[in-house]
Amino acid sequence: METSASGSSHAKIILIGEHSVVYQQPAIALPLPAVRENVILTPRADGVQQLVSRYYTGNRQSAPAQLHGINELIDELLVRFGAQKIGFDLTINSHLPAERGMGSSAATAVAVIRALYRFFKQPLSHAQLLADANISEKIIHGNPSGIDVATASADNPIWFVSGTQPVTLPFHLHGYLVVADSGVHGQTGLAVKAVAQLRTADPQSANHAIKGLGQLTYTAKDALANDRLSELGSIFDHAQVLLRQLGVSHPRLDEMITVARQNGALGAKLTGGGMGGCMICLAENEATATKIRLDLANHGVAQSWVQPLKSEETK
Repeated sequence: METSASGSSHAKIILIGEHSVVYQQPAIALPLPAVRENVILTPRADGVQQLVSRYYTGNRQSAPAQLHGINELIDELLVRFGAQKIGFDLTINSHLPAERGMGSSAATAVAVIRALYRFFKQPLSHAQLLADANISEKIIHGNPSGIDVATASADNPIWFVSGTQPVTLPFHLHGYLVVADSGVHGQTGLAVKAVAQLRTADPQSANHAIKGLGQLTYTAKDALANDRLSELGSIFDHAQVLLRQLGVSHPRLDEMITVARQNGALGAKLTGGGMGGCMICLAENEATATKIRLDLANHGVAQSWVQPLKSEETK
């Protein structure tokens, strides 16, 4: 057993395919190594198991409800390793905002699992990592798709169709992705319900948007594989039109998208469930990405990140 051990993971965003993925269309998720999560596990001699996080610091057994899924995951792993009575401090350092569609719960689970397996010097396959992370994700989300965990533990974009296993996509792209937090909690459940209601009230319009998002996702897959950044920007813009048609955007997101385009973004859209959460946009170079971030900050955006997009050959 190590004196201490650590595990890390990162955020994810849905590049394209929000909401249409619910209706058997594909989606593409992108790992965001620029937004990190790190967990450190340090032994204690007194047998106390303590969590240290932005939500709560104290005895693990007294943690609030939002940490229940992580606690259940830890319980199961400690039983597996025969270490229920061991004392430790488990410190969660996260730069991921919660409820913004960036996969914060999945990123935490992946980092916790990696830290515990390293602490107990146990081998960890990728398949085992995904299975273990699903322990907490089921508690937190009920019936998770698996895309958050798959992307939080991946290096390249993930192609996802509901009911199938996520697969890694070929990735040959240069440019910069700007991710900006609206400051408004995403409302995925409400947004999914709104799309379902629109399909009942106006099936022609809703199904047209859903099918269109699916077609754009196939085109985006090709753009990712062939370094067509400008085309991907246009795809973002068209997708945002369809997402607004489905009623899942938000005035704050629309404002941020306008600011990004005014500052040279090649395309911009919401990401995730919508009705809040984050916006993403593409920039041709770092200078443009910085300009976009600065003007977003001037418009009250407190958090944004830049993720360089580099082809496999330059990694």
